[in-house]
Amino acid sequence: MDAPSPASVPGDTAVSLEGRSFRFDISADTPLPPGSYVTLVEPSGRTSLGQVETRDVAGLSRASGLGSLLGVIEPEKQLNQRASSAFAVASVRPAGPELIELLHRAAGATLEIGTLLASLETPGRLLPHRFNRHTFWCGQSGSGKTYALGVVLEQLLAHTDLPIVIFDPNADFVRLAEVRTDAPDADAADLAARDIRVLRPGNGPGEHLHARFRSLPVKIKAAMLRLDPLLDREEYNSVLHLEEFLSVTDPRSILDRLRGSTDLSHHALALRIENLGLLDWEVWALNETAATEIIDTRPAATVLDLGGFQFAEEPLVAAVSVLDHLWAHREERRPVLLVIDEAHNLCSPDLDSPLQGVLREQIIQIAAEGRKYGLWLLLSTQRPSKIHPGIISQCDNLVLMKMSSPADLAELGAVFGFAPPALLAQAPRFRQGEALFAGGFVPAPSVVKMRDRITYEGGIDVGVPLRARP
Repeated sequence: MDAPSPASVPGDTAVSLEGRSFRFDISADTPLPPGSYVTLVEPSGRTSLGQVETRDVAGLSRASGLGSLLGVIEPEKQLNQRASSAFAVASVRPAGPELIELLHRAAGATLEIGTLLASLETPGRLLPHRFNRHTFWCGQSGSGKTYALGVVLEQLLAHTDLPIVIFDPNADFVRLAEVRTDAPDADAADLAARDIRVLRPGNGPGEHLHARFRSLPVKIKAAMLRLDPLLDREEYNSVLHLEEFLSVTDPRSILDRLRGSTDLSHHALALRIENLGLLDWEVWALNETAATEIIDTRPAATVLDLGGFQFAEEPLVAAVSVLDHLWAHREERRPVLLVIDEAHNLCSPDLDSPLQGVLREQIIQIAAEGRKYGLWLLLSTQRPSKIHPGIISQCDNLVLMKMSSPADLAELGAVFGFAPPALLAQAPRFRQGEALFAGGFVPAPSVVKMRDRITYEGGIDVGVPLRARP
């Protein structure tokens, strides 16, 4: 007779006192690491699906730990997520792929992003309707963060009608409309049919990334001019009273109008504009279409290539003009996902220029109040400690890739209490392309090995030239 498998060793049992969590005691040989799925079978035959959250070895032969109950498996092979209840004893067994599929089906998880590390036969899926919450995505350099983010954006584009605006500082997503020749036919067809606009700096071919000067509110114009309301009282006050004067189609006409004034503060303002080179910025739309006007038509995706401008303030103006416009029209309640890559460049508490401050405050406002208007953030960074805490605290979804910093992991654990500590602790050992998903947009916290991209990645690493051997 064959020896019993670890999954069927007698004495692998669990108990639930309140019907939400369970405590288990199993053989040390039973393969149930944190994150794995289990079935809990009561003597009556009632079967629940659960997930292991912690596991502690008690001596050489036994292990114990805690888990969460995910629902009861009904006779008709459906998972009832609201039917979990307490039980005195149940046997514990690893759950097969077909039972994990029941969980995905019950939760409405349809976006396939890879495979679950806890069960490599099972696809990892996200809930598309729960991107109506802010998402925080982080991973250190080399973790595969940008590639993995592209996988999720492709799935959203292929399988939802949620418009996406991508703030792209490193041109990583500028090829999002280019389907790979080796992509699966069904995915390629779904993605190729979407309207994806890529706006880039300069005057070359393609569509350009521009802001409409006259549409910017006074606070942004003052910030561009580096005016402090107290230290630069006269010039700032001039801007306040020149709103109609400054709302011109062509900002190049402003200098002549200011110099022609008899007000000395207007002359000082003209000098400031000229010294800053504001009128030489390529970002101004002039007779071309502004990014806000393109976004108003709600393409499937609008990629804002923020790199390549000559002046450091230009990408900030492009970004804040879009965010301010969407906020100003928030009462229209037109959903849009705002993806900010390398978010520490736009919303760090350490950014101190007036323009950076206005941009950061706009993101904080959207984080705090934008959700109810359909303005949803997805912030991606390799430096979570450099994101304003008022923004991180508003995020209900977490994606964590390889992260070795103990300080960053401790901070993430404190903010995202819904992420099991045992899974967070695995982050330093993640391989490239592996990620922990936790929060409302995943049926249960899961470590996923990401699937291949459907489109080309824009900012791939440059390889080291190697000398050929003779």
